[in-house]
Amino acid sequence: MPALNEPLLNVVLYQPDIPQNTGNIGRTCVAVGAKLWLVRPLGFRLDEKHLRRAGMDYWQYLDWEAVDSWAEVLQRLPGRRWWCLTKFATRMVWDASFERGDILLFGSETRGLPESIRQEHPDNNLKLPMSDKVRSLNLASTANTVVYEAVRQFGGLPSLE
Repeated sequence: MPALNEPLLNVVLYQPDIPQNTGNIGRTCVAVGAKLWLVRPLGFRLDEKHLRRAGMDYWQYLDWEAVDSWAEVLQRLPGRRWWCLTKFATRMVWDASFERGDILLFGSETRGLPESIRQEHPDNNLKLPMSDKVRSLNLASTANTVVYEAVRQFGGLPSLE
C-alpha cells in the first residue's frame, strides 16, 4: 500500500492516440488524486497549445509523467499490482479487488495493449461487459468506469483539499 502522500492510483495509458481521451482521463485523475502515466510514442504533442486545444486547461493540477516504455513504469513503481484493461480478458472489472496504489493499464485507442503485456499476468486482465455488436468502448469512458470502481472499493476518496 502506498504512503499517504502518494497517488491513490496509477493510471497508465500505453501509447494513446487521441488527445481528448487523454484529457478526459487526466481530468478523472485530478478528481480522484491519481497519477497519470503516458507511455510513448503518443499520437499527439504535449505542448501548451495542443493541451489547451484538447480541453486540458486543468493540466497544471495533474500529477503526470511521460515515459519511454512500460518497463520504465514498472521500474519506477516496483512491487505494485497492475491490471490490464482489455476486451480479451475473461474476468470482469468488478471481480478484481483493487488496492490503493494499483496500476491500471489501458492500451491505445487503435491498437489496444500488446499481447506480450497481456500475457505477462493473464489473471490480471480485466474487461467491462459489452455486447458483441460493439467492437470496443471509448478509452476515456472505460478508464473513468474502472477508476471509480476502484474508488468505490476503497470506500471513497481521501481528503483532496
